[in-house]
Amino acid sequence: MKISKNKKSILENDKVDKNKFYSPSEAIEIIKSLTTSKFDETIDLSIQLGIDPKKSDQQIKIATVPPNPLGKKVKVLAICNGEYTKKAEESGADYVGAEDIIQKITTDKWTDFDVVVAIPEMMPKIAKLGQVLGPKGLMPSPKMGTVTNDIEKAIKDAKAGRVEIQNDKLGLVNFPCGKKSFEFDKIMDNLYFLVQSLNKSKPSSSKGNYLKKVSVSSTMGPGFKIDVSLLKEELKKYNGALS
Repeated sequence: MKISKNKKSILENDKVDKNKFYSPSEAIEIIKSLTTSKFDETIDLSIQLGIDPKKSDQQIKIATVPPNPLGKKVKVLAICNGEYTKKAEESGADYVGAEDIIQKITTDKWTDFDVVVAIPEMMPKIAKLGQVLGPKGLMPSPKMGTVTNDIEKAIKDAKAGRVEIQNDKLGLVNFPCGKKSFEFDKIMDNLYFLVQSLNKSKPSSSKGNYLKKVSVSSTMGPGFKIDVSLLKEELKKYNGALS
């Protein structure tokens, strides 16, 4: 496979060592220093968890809002009726509707939105949308905070850059922690906050090391392996700064 000149120069950069384990702060500093594309890349974390993804009580599925918005414009669909319609509109939902919206999704397979929030009353009718919304990860869920009577908060959280963390069948989680253009401290704040949120969600039945393998990369850049012990040290300092 032919390697571009830009990628070749990155791989030959003495700061990039595929065999080395970095601290999170060191990895982020290097990622920000590399010129890997002309657009503002997303910085992503990939973590192999010490869970058994086949067990229902060890599934990871959380949603949280990091300290600094991720810079992505999020289109929110609110499925609600009655008094909640006005609340949804005033809270900034891009699309608001009830049976009419459900029919549009069913008939047109319409999915021009990033997040769906709904009130509990509408869920029996929304259930039939599983085949359309499910494969795209758009189905609202009480556990993720997207099925609630507090429709204003759900919409505002989504607009603020709510991050969903969910394991795959291999026990991996992948999630963004910022944009490459962000200030270093803002990226680190998000990274620490999100890893801390993930830590708090460790299933009680999961034994041994929970954070088994960690890596960080930008959209077009190389991946950096993270030393988990150094990550834990930095997390302790971050927690101290918060207290």
